[in-house]
Amino acid sequence: MKKRRLGSSDLYVSELSLGCMSLAPELGNENEKIVKTALDHGINYFDTADLYGFGWNEEFIGKTLKDVRQDIILATKGGNDWSQPGDGWKWNPSKTYIKSALKDSLKRLQTDYIDLYQLHGGTIDDPLDETIEAFDELVSEGYIRYYGISSIRPNTIKYFAEHSNIQSIMMQYSLLDRRPEELFPFLASKDISVIARGPVAKGWLSEKAFQKSADGKFLHYTGTDIQKRIKKSKDVLGDKNITHAALQYVLQQKPVATAAAGASSVEQLLENIKTFESTPLSEAESESLRSLFPAEIYETHRA
Repeated sequence: MKKRRLGSSDLYVSELSLGCMSLAPELGNENEKIVKTALDHGINYFDTADLYGFGWNEEFIGKTLKDVRQDIILATKGGNDWSQPGDGWKWNPSKTYIKSALKDSLKRLQTDYIDLYQLHGGTIDDPLDETIEAFDELVSEGYIRYYGISSIRPNTIKYFAEHSNIQSIMMQYSLLDRRPEELFPFLASKDISVIARGPVAKGWLSEKAFQKSADGKFLHYTGTDIQKRIKKSKDVLGDKNITHAALQYVLQQKPVATAAAGASSVEQLLENIKTFESTPLSEAESESLRSLFPAEIYETHRA
């Protein structure tokens, strides 16, 4: 599988990566099969977070990947404080908490460094300079190699892009959510990569969309509307699978380094991997898809 450079770093990530949030205890042995299948097909970027399963996800990834640690790029996220008793969590981007949370993640992941550590959210009202200082210190101390943020807020993204050494922004991005595209020229000018999460929009951009309830929703789209648009896309794409087209579209965009797609079965992961056996989208096909799935703009978090 081809790899792309993440920002200006020396990390080269596979075009398709594994978003680990979909891994869960109830999947049993399928979890390990999914991760091993990803490795077997050249996926080298694995993205987890301390909040996923309140530590379970990191523990599983650490145990499963410890023998290939030097061959992969391991990413996790922090900033959601669930250290207090109970099932809830609170947002805590303070320097003290970020540095403490990272060290807890290292233990769960059974490693002494993280390739990419990401702030798991955030707003413009946070103590951003303090958070950035925490990340910079973690780099200088050798605990993380690089850092980024997971955010969809234009104002927060622009602040980090202009005041820190972030290499990447993880953003929800797919044909059904093209809002990030307005930020792409700016991010490209800063040499900051996009890690696209949800590139198949929770399965709405797949043949399984027709098994979903017509009353369902994704952003402003109704299930019925999505199904109609996918049917129309077949006139453009012919025999091409909508999942493959959706992933190819995301990966065509210049700042996108990797499509971080989740998988809850080996079958689902293999379907995503087949994208790279499919004929690439032509510019005419891409333009038709843009017409079928028009972009919106972020209406909040701009200033």
